[in-house]
Amino acid sequence: MFGRCAVQGATLRGIEAVPVDVEVVVGRGIPAFCIVGMPDAAIQEARERVRAAVRASGFSMPNERIVVNLAPGALRKTGSGFDLPIAVGVLVATGQLDMRTVAGALLVGELSMEGSVRPVAGLLAYALCARDRGCDLVCASAPEELVAIEGLVQRGVRKLSDFRAEELSVLDAASPRYEAAMPDFRDVAGHDLAKRALQIAAAGNHGVLMTGPPGSGKTMLASRLPSILPPLDQQEALEAALICSVAGENPAGALGGARPFRSPHHSASLAGLVGGGSPPRPGEVSLAHRGVLFLDEFPQFRPSVLQSLRQPLESGRVVVTRADGNVAFPARFMLVAASNPCPCGYFGDAEHACTCTVPQVQAYQNRVGGPLMDRIDLHIAVRRIPPREVLGTGGGASSEELRAGVLRAREYASWRRARAEDDGSMAALVAACRLSDADRAFYEEATEMACMSGRAIMRTLTVARTVADMEEAPAVSKGHLCEALGFRLRERTGL
Repeated sequence: MFGRCAVQGATLRGIEAVPVDVEVVVGRGIPAFCIVGMPDAAIQEARERVRAAVRASGFSMPNERIVVNLAPGALRKTGSGFDLPIAVGVLVATGQLDMRTVAGALLVGELSMEGSVRPVAGLLAYALCARDRGCDLVCASAPEELVAIEGLVQRGVRKLSDFRAEELSVLDAASPRYEAAMPDFRDVAGHDLAKRALQIAAAGNHGVLMTGPPGSGKTMLASRLPSILPPLDQQEALEAALICSVAGENPAGALGGARPFRSPHHSASLAGLVGGGSPPRPGEVSLAHRGVLFLDEFPQFRPSVLQSLRQPLESGRVVVTRADGNVAFPARFMLVAASNPCPCGYFGDAEHACTCTVPQVQAYQNRVGGPLMDRIDLHIAVRRIPPREVLGTGGGASSEELRAGVLRAREYASWRRARAEDDGSMAALVAACRLSDADRAFYEEATEMACMSGRAIMRTLTVARTVADMEEAPAVSKGHLCEALGFRLRERTGL
Protein backbone atom coordinates (compact mmCIF):
# COMPACT_ATOMS: atom_id res chain seq x y z
CA MET A 1 0.00 0.00 0.00
CA PHE A 2 2.03 2.91 -1.32
CA GLY A 3 1.09 6.37 -2.53
CA ARG A 4 1.38 10.06 -2.07
CA CYS A 5 -0.80 13.16 -2.20
CA ALA A 6 -0.94 16.80 -1.18
CA VAL A 7 -3.89 18.65 0.37
CA GLN A 8 -4.31 22.26 1.44
CA GLY A 9 -4.15 23.39 5.06
CA ALA A 10 -3.25 26.63 6.84
CA THR A 11 -1.66 27.89 10.04
CA LEU A 12 -2.33 31.03 12.03
CA ARG A 13 0.33 33.71 12.21
CA GLY A 14 -0.90 36.73 14.09
CA ILE A 15 -4.45 37.32 12.87
CA GLU A 16 -3.80 35.88 9.41
CA ALA A 17 -3.99 32.31 8.18
CA VAL A 18 -0.99 31.34 6.06
CA PRO A 19 -1.54 28.53 3.50
CA VAL A 20 0.38 25.29 4.07
CA ASP A 21 0.76 22.31 1.74
CA VAL A 22 0.21 19.05 3.64
CA GLU A 23 2.21 16.45 1.71
CA VAL A 24 1.70 12.80 2.67
CA VAL A 25 3.85 9.88 1.49
CA VAL A 26 3.08 6.26 2.42
CA GLY A 27 5.90 3.87 1.46
CA ARG A 28 8.32 1.14 2.39
CA GLY A 29 10.37 1.23 5.53
CA ILE A 30 10.09 0.66 9.23
CA PRO A 31 6.47 1.40 10.22
CA ALA A 32 6.31 4.89 11.65
CA PHE A 33 4.25 8.09 11.54
CA CYS A 34 6.50 11.13 11.13
CA ILE A 35 5.49 14.78 10.81
CA VAL A 36 8.13 17.25 9.63
CA GLY A 37 8.11 20.92 8.68
CA MET A 38 8.51 22.71 12.04
CA PRO A 39 5.28 21.46 13.71
CA ASP A 40 4.47 22.38 17.31
CA ALA A 41 3.47 19.92 20.05
CA ALA A 42 -0.23 20.05 19.14
CA ILE A 43 0.56 18.95 15.58
CA GLN A 44 2.88 16.19 16.75
CA GLU A 45 0.07 14.87 18.95
CA ALA A 46 -2.12 14.70 15.85
CA ARG A 47 -0.57 11.33 15.07
CA GLU A 48 -2.50 9.62 17.86
CA ARG A 49 -5.74 11.46 17.13
CA VAL A 50 -5.51 10.64 13.42
CA ARG A 51 -4.82 6.94 14.08
CA ALA A 52 -7.81 6.60 16.40
CA ALA A 53 -10.14 8.70 14.21
CA VAL A 54 -9.28 6.77 11.02
CA ARG A 55 -10.00 3.40 12.65
CA ALA A 56 -13.17 4.66 14.39
CA SER A 57 -14.50 5.92 11.04
CA GLY A 58 -14.26 2.50 9.42
CA PHE A 59 -11.10 3.16 7.42
CA SER A 60 -7.86 1.18 7.51
CA MET A 61 -4.78 2.74 9.08
CA PRO A 62 -1.75 1.58 7.02
CA ASN A 63 0.97 -0.27 8.88
CA GLU A 64 3.62 1.36 6.72
CA ARG A 65 6.00 4.28 6.98
CA ILE A 66 3.98 7.51 6.81
CA VAL A 67 5.77 10.83 6.38
CA VAL A 68 3.83 14.10 6.51
CA ASN A 69 5.61 17.23 5.34
CA LEU A 70 4.17 20.67 6.12
CA ALA A 71 5.48 23.07 3.49
CA PRO A 72 7.05 25.59 3.48
CA GLY A 73 9.45 24.01 5.93
CA ALA A 74 10.86 27.31 7.25
CA LEU A 75 7.47 28.43 8.61
CA ARG A 76 6.57 27.35 12.14
CA LYS A 77 3.15 25.66 12.23
CA THR A 78 0.82 25.63 15.21
CA GLY A 79 -2.57 24.33 16.28
CA SER A 80 -4.73 21.23 16.12
CA GLY A 81 -6.38 22.34 12.87
CA PHE A 82 -3.98 20.11 10.90
CA ASP A 83 -5.70 16.93 12.16
CA LEU A 84 -8.23 16.93 9.33
CA PRO A 85 -5.87 17.56 6.36
CA ILE A 86 -3.36 15.01 7.69
CA ALA A 87 -6.05 12.33 8.07
CA VAL A 88 -7.54 13.05 4.65
CA GLY A 89 -4.06 13.06 3.13
CA VAL A 90 -3.35 9.60 4.55
CA LEU A 91 -6.68 8.25 3.26
CA VAL A 92 -6.15 9.69 -0.22
CA ALA A 93 -2.55 8.46 -0.38
CA THR A 94 -3.71 4.92 0.48
CA GLY A 95 -6.53 4.98 -2.05
CA GLN A 96 -9.37 4.93 0.48
CA LEU A 97 -10.66 8.35 -0.63
CA ASP A 98 -10.91 9.97 -4.06
CA MET A 99 -8.70 13.02 -4.49
CA ARG A 100 -11.52 14.74 -6.36
CA THR A 101 -13.44 14.98 -3.08
CA VAL A 102 -10.95 17.46 -1.63
CA ALA A 103 -9.49 18.99 -4.79
CA GLY A 104 -9.52 22.77 -4.63
CA ALA A 105 -10.38 22.83 -0.92
CA LEU A 106 -8.64 24.12 2.19
CA LEU A 107 -9.17 21.76 5.13
CA VAL A 108 -9.07 22.71 8.79
CA GLY A 109 -10.38 20.89 11.82
CA GLU A 110 -9.51 18.93 14.94
CA LEU A 111 -10.39 15.24 15.20
CA SER A 112 -11.77 13.45 18.18
CA MET A 113 -10.87 9.85 19.01
CA GLU A 114 -14.29 8.80 17.66
CA GLY A 115 -13.69 10.49 14.30
CA SER A 116 -15.88 13.57 14.75
CA VAL A 117 -14.59 16.92 13.49
CA ARG A 118 -14.33 19.80 15.94
CA PRO A 119 -14.06 23.52 15.10
CA VAL A 120 -10.83 25.37 15.85
CA ALA A 121 -10.04 28.95 16.78
CA GLY A 122 -9.51 31.39 13.93
CA LEU A 123 -12.14 29.97 11.59
CA LEU A 124 -12.77 33.43 10.10
CA ALA A 125 -9.05 33.79 9.30
CA TYR A 126 -9.06 30.39 7.59
CA ALA A 127 -12.13 31.40 5.61
CA LEU A 128 -10.47 34.57 4.35
CA CYS A 129 -7.36 32.59 3.43
CA ALA A 130 -9.46 30.10 1.45
CA ARG A 131 -11.26 32.92 -0.36
CA ASP A 132 -7.98 34.59 -1.30
CA ARG A 133 -6.64 31.27 -2.58
CA GLY A 134 -9.77 30.58 -4.61
CA CYS A 135 -10.50 27.44 -2.59
CA ASP A 136 -13.53 26.04 -0.80
CA LEU A 137 -13.30 25.86 2.98
CA VAL A 138 -13.90 22.43 4.51
CA CYS A 139 -14.36 22.55 8.27
CA ALA A 140 -16.56 21.31 11.09
CA SER A 141 -20.31 21.60 10.58
CA ALA A 142 -20.86 24.30 13.20
CA PRO A 143 -23.04 27.00 11.61
CA GLU A 144 -22.86 29.18 14.73
CA GLU A 145 -19.11 29.44 14.20
CA LEU A 146 -19.30 30.41 10.52
CA VAL A 147 -19.56 33.79 8.84
CA ALA A 148 -20.98 34.43 5.40
CA ILE A 149 -18.16 35.66 3.13
CA GLU A 150 -18.82 36.76 -0.42
CA GLY A 151 -17.11 34.57 -3.00
CA LEU A 152 -16.43 31.66 -0.62
CA VAL A 153 -18.07 28.23 -0.56
CA GLN A 154 -17.97 26.64 2.89
CA ARG A 155 -18.50 22.91 3.22
CA GLY A 156 -19.07 21.09 6.48
CA VAL A 157 -18.19 17.65 7.81
CA ARG A 158 -19.40 16.22 11.08
CA LYS A 159 -17.31 13.05 10.97
CA LEU A 160 -14.33 11.85 9.02
CA SER A 161 -16.57 9.25 7.40
CA ASP A 162 -18.52 12.08 5.66
CA PHE A 163 -15.73 12.17 3.06
CA ARG A 164 -17.13 8.93 1.59
CA ALA A 165 -19.88 11.05 0.00
CA GLU A 166 -19.34 12.12 -3.59
CA GLU A 167 -19.75 15.78 -2.60
CA LEU A 168 -19.60 17.47 0.77
CA SER A 169 -22.62 19.47 1.88
CA VAL A 170 -22.53 23.25 1.52
CA LEU A 171 -23.06 25.15 4.75
CA ASP A 172 -25.53 27.99 4.96
CA ALA A 173 -23.37 30.54 6.76
CA ALA A 174 -25.82 33.36 7.37
CA SER A 175 -24.60 36.61 8.88
CA PRO A 176 -25.15 36.38 12.66
CA ARG A 177 -27.62 38.64 14.38
CA TYR A 178 -26.54 40.21 17.61
CA GLU A 179 -28.86 42.14 19.86
CA ALA A 180 -27.77 43.06 23.34
CA ALA A 181 -29.16 45.75 25.60
CA MET A 182 -26.46 48.23 26.58
CA PRO A 183 -26.56 50.23 29.83
CA ASP A 184 -27.90 53.75 29.37
CA PHE A 185 -26.44 57.02 30.60
CA ARG A 186 -29.94 57.91 31.81
CA ASP A 187 -29.27 55.65 34.80
CA VAL A 188 -26.33 57.83 35.89
CA ALA A 189 -27.48 60.62 38.18
CA GLY A 190 -25.55 63.88 38.01
CA HIS A 191 -22.01 63.82 36.63
CA ASP A 192 -22.86 66.29 33.85
CA LEU A 193 -19.22 67.28 33.41
CA ALA A 194 -18.11 63.64 33.14
CA LYS A 195 -20.85 62.93 30.59
CA ARG A 196 -19.75 65.93 28.57
CA ALA A 197 -16.14 64.72 28.62
CA LEU A 198 -17.11 61.20 27.55
CA GLN A 199 -19.23 62.63 24.73
CA ILE A 200 -16.23 64.62 23.50
CA ALA A 201 -14.05 61.52 23.81
CA ALA A 202 -16.54 59.46 21.79
CA ALA A 203 -16.76 62.13 19.11
CA GLY A 204 -13.00 62.33 18.60
CA ASN A 205 -11.66 58.96 19.86
CA HIS A 206 -9.81 60.61 22.73
CA GLY A 207 -8.38 58.88 25.80
CA VAL A 208 -9.97 59.58 29.19
CA LEU A 209 -8.73 59.32 32.78
CA MET A 210 -11.33 59.55 35.57
CA THR A 211 -10.05 60.19 39.07
CA GLY A 212 -12.26 60.09 42.14
CA PRO A 213 -13.03 58.40 45.46
CA PRO A 214 -14.50 54.89 45.69
CA GLY A 215 -18.17 54.69 44.75
CA SER A 216 -18.23 57.96 42.82
CA GLY A 217 -19.43 56.27 39.62
CA LYS A 218 -16.30 55.93 37.50
CA THR A 219 -16.97 52.34 36.43
CA MET A 220 -20.64 53.07 35.81
CA LEU A 221 -19.73 55.94 33.49
CA ALA A 222 -17.11 53.95 31.59
CA SER A 223 -19.39 50.94 31.04
CA ARG A 224 -21.92 53.18 29.27
CA LEU A 225 -19.46 54.70 26.82
CA PRO A 226 -20.12 52.09 24.06
CA SER A 227 -23.79 53.07 24.08
CA ILE A 228 -22.98 56.47 22.54
CA LEU A 229 -20.49 55.23 19.96
CA PRO A 230 -21.65 54.67 16.37
CA PRO A 231 -21.95 51.02 15.29
CA LEU A 232 -19.05 49.40 13.47
CA ASP A 233 -19.11 49.71 9.70
CA GLN A 234 -18.61 46.61 7.54
CA GLN A 235 -14.81 46.86 7.35
CA GLU A 236 -14.41 47.66 11.06
CA ALA A 237 -16.73 44.78 11.98
CA LEU A 238 -14.65 42.35 9.93
CA GLU A 239 -11.42 43.56 11.58
CA ALA A 240 -12.83 43.21 15.10
CA ALA A 241 -14.45 39.84 14.34
CA LEU A 242 -11.20 38.48 12.90
CA ILE A 243 -9.34 39.26 16.12
CA CYS A 244 -12.09 37.63 18.22
CA SER A 245 -12.02 34.54 16.01
CA VAL A 246 -8.25 34.12 16.30
CA ALA A 247 -8.46 34.58 20.08
CA GLY A 248 -11.10 31.84 20.29
CA GLU A 249 -13.94 34.20 21.22
CA ASN A 250 -17.37 34.52 19.64
CA PRO A 251 -17.26 37.16 16.86
CA ALA A 252 -21.06 37.58 16.70
CA GLY A 253 -21.03 40.84 18.63
CA ALA A 254 -18.50 42.50 16.35
CA LEU A 255 -20.21 41.21 13.22
CA GLY A 256 -23.48 42.63 14.54
CA GLY A 257 -21.90 46.09 14.77
CA ALA A 258 -21.32 46.22 18.54
CA ARG A 259 -18.07 47.92 19.48
CA PRO A 260 -15.84 45.89 21.82
CA PHE A 261 -15.61 46.82 25.48
CA ARG A 262 -12.71 45.13 27.28
CA SER A 263 -12.04 45.49 30.98
CA PRO A 264 -9.00 43.43 32.04
CA HIS A 265 -8.14 43.01 35.71
CA HIS A 266 -5.22 45.02 37.05
CA SER A 267 -3.27 41.79 37.58
CA ALA A 268 -3.07 41.27 33.79
CA SER A 269 0.35 40.30 32.48
CA LEU A 270 2.24 42.08 29.72
CA ALA A 271 1.39 39.34 27.20
CA GLY A 272 -2.23 39.31 28.33
CA LEU A 273 -2.63 43.05 27.83
CA VAL A 274 -0.68 43.79 24.65
CA GLY A 275 -0.31 40.29 23.19
CA GLY A 276 2.42 37.71 23.05
CA GLY A 277 2.99 34.13 24.11
CA SER A 278 4.13 31.22 21.97
CA PRO A 279 2.69 31.31 19.41
CA PRO A 280 1.86 35.02 19.67
CA ARG A 281 -1.79 35.69 20.39
CA PRO A 282 -3.68 39.01 20.50
CA GLY A 283 -3.97 40.74 23.88
CA GLU A 284 -6.68 42.89 25.40
CA VAL A 285 -5.60 45.98 23.46
CA SER A 286 -6.20 44.12 20.20
CA LEU A 287 -9.47 42.59 21.39
CA ALA A 288 -10.55 46.19 22.06
CA HIS A 289 -9.72 47.19 18.46
CA ARG A 290 -12.28 49.73 17.19
CA GLY A 291 -13.79 49.81 20.67
CA VAL A 292 -13.05 50.72 24.28
CA LEU A 293 -10.31 49.46 26.61
CA PHE A 294 -11.28 50.20 30.21
CA LEU A 295 -8.54 49.94 32.82
CA ASP A 296 -10.01 50.18 36.31
CA GLU A 297 -7.67 50.73 39.27
CA PHE A 298 -5.23 52.27 36.80
CA PRO A 299 -2.24 52.70 39.16
CA GLN A 300 -2.59 49.09 40.35
CA PHE A 301 -1.34 47.78 36.99
CA ARG A 302 2.36 47.01 36.94
CA PRO A 303 4.30 50.03 35.60
CA SER A 304 6.00 47.95 32.92
CA VAL A 305 2.58 46.76 31.70
CA LEU A 306 1.21 50.29 31.59
CA GLN A 307 4.18 51.65 29.67
CA SER A 308 3.63 49.00 27.01
CA LEU A 309 0.47 50.90 26.03
CA ARG A 310 2.50 53.76 24.61
CA GLN A 311 3.21 52.09 21.26
CA PRO A 312 -0.39 51.07 20.43
CA LEU A 313 -1.74 54.45 21.54
CA GLU A 314 0.57 56.16 19.05
CA SER A 315 0.59 53.75 16.11
CA GLY A 316 -2.67 51.83 16.49
CA ARG A 317 -0.97 48.44 16.43
CA VAL A 318 1.19 46.10 18.49
CA VAL A 319 4.32 44.47 17.06
CA VAL A 320 5.44 41.30 18.85
CA THR A 321 9.03 40.35 18.04
CA ARG A 322 10.11 36.72 18.09
CA ALA A 323 13.18 34.85 16.84
CA ASP A 324 11.32 33.76 13.68
CA GLY A 325 10.07 37.26 12.85
CA ASN A 326 7.61 39.97 13.81
CA VAL A 327 3.88 39.59 14.23
CA ALA A 328 1.64 42.68 14.10
CA PHE A 329 -1.77 42.95 15.74
CA PRO A 330 -4.14 45.89 15.13
CA ALA A 331 -4.89 47.87 18.31
CA ARG A 332 -6.75 51.09 17.56
CA PHE A 333 -8.85 51.64 20.66
CA MET A 334 -10.17 54.29 23.04
CA LEU A 335 -8.39 54.16 26.38
CA VAL A 336 -10.62 54.85 29.37
CA ALA A 337 -8.95 54.61 32.76
CA ALA A 338 -10.24 55.03 36.31
CA SER A 339 -8.17 55.71 39.39
CA ASN A 340 -8.46 56.56 43.04
CA PRO A 341 -6.45 59.64 44.05
CA CYS A 342 -4.48 57.73 46.72
CA PRO A 343 -4.20 54.25 48.27
CA CYS A 344 -7.11 54.78 50.67
CA GLY A 345 -9.08 56.58 47.97
CA TYR A 346 -10.13 59.72 49.86
CA PHE A 347 -7.38 62.25 49.17
CA GLY A 348 -9.09 65.61 48.64
CA ASP A 349 -12.52 64.27 49.62
CA ALA A 350 -14.53 66.75 51.68
CA GLU A 351 -16.53 64.05 53.48
CA HIS A 352 -13.89 61.43 54.32
CA ALA A 353 -10.48 62.09 55.82
CA CYS A 354 -7.53 60.68 53.93
CA THR A 355 -5.31 58.35 55.98
CA CYS A 356 -2.37 58.36 53.55
CA THR A 357 0.88 60.22 54.05
CA VAL A 358 2.13 62.67 51.44
CA PRO A 359 4.88 60.26 50.24
CA GLN A 360 2.26 57.50 49.88
CA VAL A 361 0.02 59.73 47.78
CA GLN A 362 2.91 60.81 45.58
CA ALA A 363 4.19 57.25 45.14
CA TYR A 364 0.70 56.04 44.23
CA GLN A 365 0.12 58.75 41.63
CA ASN A 366 3.62 58.30 40.19
CA ARG A 367 2.94 54.64 39.35
CA VAL A 368 1.46 55.88 36.08
CA GLY A 369 4.43 57.36 34.24
CA GLY A 370 4.44 60.81 32.72
CA PRO A 371 4.86 59.62 29.11
CA LEU A 372 1.63 57.60 29.36
CA MET A 373 -0.26 60.41 31.10
CA ASP A 374 0.87 62.70 28.31
CA ARG A 375 -1.00 60.50 25.83
CA ILE A 376 -4.34 60.74 27.65
CA ASP A 377 -6.30 63.72 26.36
CA LEU A 378 -9.09 64.21 28.92
CA HIS A 379 -8.62 64.18 32.70
CA ILE A 380 -11.82 64.22 34.74
CA ALA A 381 -12.31 64.67 38.49
CA VAL A 382 -15.33 62.51 39.38
CA ARG A 383 -16.83 63.49 42.73
CA ARG A 384 -19.28 61.55 44.83
CA ILE A 385 -22.76 62.94 44.23
CA PRO A 386 -25.22 63.80 47.06
CA PRO A 387 -27.78 61.17 48.13
CA ARG A 388 -30.72 63.20 46.83
CA GLU A 389 -29.23 63.07 43.32
CA VAL A 390 -28.58 59.34 43.58
CA LEU A 391 -32.24 58.70 44.39
CA GLY A 392 -33.20 60.85 41.40
CA THR A 393 -31.56 58.51 38.92
CA GLY A 394 -33.29 58.02 35.60
CA GLY A 395 -33.79 61.68 34.79
CA GLY A 396 -30.41 62.54 33.28
CA ALA A 397 -29.33 62.79 29.65
CA SER A 398 -29.90 59.50 27.86
CA SER A 399 -27.41 57.65 25.69
CA GLU A 400 -29.58 58.37 22.67
CA GLU A 401 -29.29 62.11 23.23
CA LEU A 402 -25.54 61.94 23.75
CA ARG A 403 -25.09 59.66 20.73
CA ALA A 404 -26.87 62.17 18.51
CA GLY A 405 -24.23 64.75 19.38
CA VAL A 406 -21.44 62.25 18.73
CA LEU A 407 -22.80 61.29 15.32
CA ARG A 408 -23.31 64.91 14.37
CA ALA A 409 -19.72 65.77 15.31
CA ARG A 410 -18.29 62.80 13.43
CA GLU A 411 -20.29 63.56 10.31
CA TYR A 412 -19.20 67.19 10.37
CA ALA A 413 -15.56 66.20 10.94
CA SER A 414 -15.69 63.77 7.99
CA TRP A 415 -17.18 66.47 5.76
CA ARG A 416 -14.58 68.97 6.92
CA ARG A 417 -11.64 66.61 6.28
CA ALA A 418 -12.90 65.63 2.85
CA ARG A 419 -13.36 69.26 1.89
CA ALA A 420 -9.88 70.25 3.08
CA GLU A 421 -8.18 67.02 1.91
CA ASP A 422 -6.84 66.47 5.43
CA ASP A 423 -3.91 64.01 5.40
CA GLY A 424 -3.80 63.65 9.19
CA SER A 425 -0.55 65.61 9.65
CA MET A 426 0.07 68.13 12.40
CA ALA A 427 0.20 70.94 9.84
CA ALA A 428 -3.23 69.90 8.57
CA LEU A 429 -4.57 69.95 12.14
CA VAL A 430 -3.32 73.49 12.75
CA ALA A 431 -4.77 74.61 9.44
CA ALA A 432 -8.12 72.96 10.23
CA CYS A 433 -8.40 74.89 13.50
CA ARG A 434 -8.25 78.29 11.72
CA LEU A 435 -7.10 80.07 14.87
CA SER A 436 -7.24 83.83 14.88
CA ASP A 437 -4.10 85.74 15.86
CA ALA A 438 -5.54 86.57 19.28
CA ASP A 439 -6.65 82.97 19.98
CA ARG A 440 -3.30 81.62 18.79
CA ALA A 441 -1.44 83.98 21.14
CA PHE A 442 -3.73 82.98 24.02
CA TYR A 443 -3.11 79.27 23.39
CA GLU A 444 0.65 79.73 23.14
CA GLU A 445 0.71 81.63 26.44
CA ALA A 446 -1.52 79.07 28.20
CA THR A 447 0.53 76.08 27.10
CA GLU A 448 3.77 77.82 28.02
CA MET A 449 2.51 78.60 31.52
CA ALA A 450 1.42 74.97 31.94
CA CYS A 451 4.80 73.68 30.69
CA MET A 452 3.04 71.36 28.25
CA SER A 453 5.02 69.11 25.96
CA GLY A 454 4.77 69.30 22.19
CA ARG A 455 2.65 66.16 22.16
CA ALA A 456 0.29 67.55 24.79
CA ILE A 457 -0.06 70.83 22.89
CA MET A 458 -1.11 69.10 19.69
CA ARG A 459 -3.38 66.57 21.40
CA THR A 460 -5.14 69.35 23.30
CA LEU A 461 -5.60 71.18 20.03
CA THR A 462 -7.17 68.02 18.64
CA VAL A 463 -9.66 68.01 21.53
CA ALA A 464 -10.48 71.66 20.83
CA ARG A 465 -11.12 70.78 17.19
CA THR A 466 -13.48 68.00 18.33
CA VAL A 467 -15.37 70.43 20.59
CA ALA A 468 -15.75 72.76 17.62
CA ASP A 469 -16.98 69.87 15.47
CA MET A 470 -19.70 69.16 18.03
CA GLU A 471 -20.94 72.68 17.43
CA GLU A 472 -20.33 72.39 13.68
CA ALA A 473 -18.06 75.41 13.91
CA PRO A 474 -15.62 75.92 11.00
CA ALA A 475 -12.98 77.51 13.26
CA VAL A 476 -11.73 76.80 16.78
CA SER A 477 -12.47 79.70 19.12
CA LYS A 478 -11.10 80.70 22.51
CA GLY A 479 -14.01 78.95 24.22
CA HIS A 480 -13.15 75.66 22.56
CA LEU A 481 -9.51 76.05 23.57
CA CYS A 482 -10.44 76.82 27.18
CA GLU A 483 -12.63 73.73 27.47
CA ALA A 484 -9.89 71.51 26.01
CA LEU A 485 -7.27 73.04 28.29
CA GLY A 486 -9.55 72.56 31.28
CA PHE A 487 -9.76 68.84 30.68
CA ARG A 488 -6.02 68.54 30.03
CA LEU A 489 -4.95 70.53 33.10
CA ARG A 490 -7.52 69.16 35.52
CA GLU A 491 -5.02 66.55 36.66
CA ARG A 492 -2.92 69.32 38.17
CA THR A 493 -5.74 70.73 40.31
CA GLY A 494 -6.37 67.61 42.38
CA LEU A 495 -9.83 66.74 43.68
